[in-house]
Amino acid sequence: MNRQRGDDNDGATRSRRNPSRRWIDAYLEMLMVERNSSNNTIESYERDLVQFADFATARRKLPEDADTRVIKAYLKELSSRGMSSRTAARHLSSIRMFFRFLFAEGIRTDNPVDAVDSPVVGKSLPKYLSEDDVDALLVAAENYEGRDGLRLVALLEVLYATGLRVTELVGLPLSAVTGDGRMLIVRGKGGKERMVPLSEPAMDAIEAYREVREGFLPKGRAGLASSFLFPSRGKGGYLTRARFGQLMKELAVRAGLDPRKVSPHVLRHSFASHMLAHGADLRSLQQMLGHSDVSTTQIYTHVLDERLKSLVESAHPLAMVNPTRDF
Repeated sequence: MNRQRGDDNDGATRSRRNPSRRWIDAYLEMLMVERNSSNNTIESYERDLVQFADFATARRKLPEDADTRVIKAYLKELSSRGMSSRTAARHLSSIRMFFRFLFAEGIRTDNPVDAVDSPVVGKSLPKYLSEDDVDALLVAAENYEGRDGLRLVALLEVLYATGLRVTELVGLPLSAVTGDGRMLIVRGKGGKERMVPLSEPAMDAIEAYREVREGFLPKGRAGLASSFLFPSRGKGGYLTRARFGQLMKELAVRAGLDPRKVSPHVLRHSFASHMLAHGADLRSLQQMLGHSDVSTTQIYTHVLDERLKSLVESAHPLAMVNPTRDF
């Protein structure tokens, strides 16, 4: 959608051209104005709802008038395309939230999605790197020459020290670093702020990078870029998530790692997994990651399960007597 805050009636104009967009655009506008949702979140909802609207209108139904039968038929269509259960469940969640909005606005007197079962989604463990792999990435970054290397080290150290989402990381304002440099003030999903501590290596990396930061500002037209910790010549004023992801792939090759297994999100998972493995509690980890519910953070408890199994095998008296015993 590529909306910017304060666009001039773009949604209203589009809705007049396409009646099926009327309430979708109203819903997206509500997410933007009232819930302060990010552009990425809004674009994701828009993609899902426009696909559903196309399906509904092909069956002579406006999306807001769709019934349970149409929604079930849509899920069946997604399945026939080979879509995974997890992705189909996300589509259904987008549709459910849309109909909740319609109900709240008095457009519908019911929510037809309530009678639709979500696709069964198997639990998948988060992919993460070993501590040795993370060390290899950091060493490879330190071997980069010049200011690009200093920026890359700062990005990696901050990400691994805090577990920020990649959009939070690349969009950090200069003011995010507190006066003593020990904490970051992060604005996360829904505009919620949280404070996250920085490690000594991360603080040192930021300090070293700041000496060359001006070299990344657009010459003669710093403008918006001057307010970001990681400025860029791009229109957003800061390093894009796509570019950072590309840099990590290149770094993985230098470190002798499979680039398909390395990304900013994988490093976020690595941070969380390693924190738990070294004794962090779920509530503290939840706060650092910016999860609104601790149940989201619980996907990392596989690390606790492995640690407990290792503890039993190494410390239990029967395990010590018979190391081959199966617990």
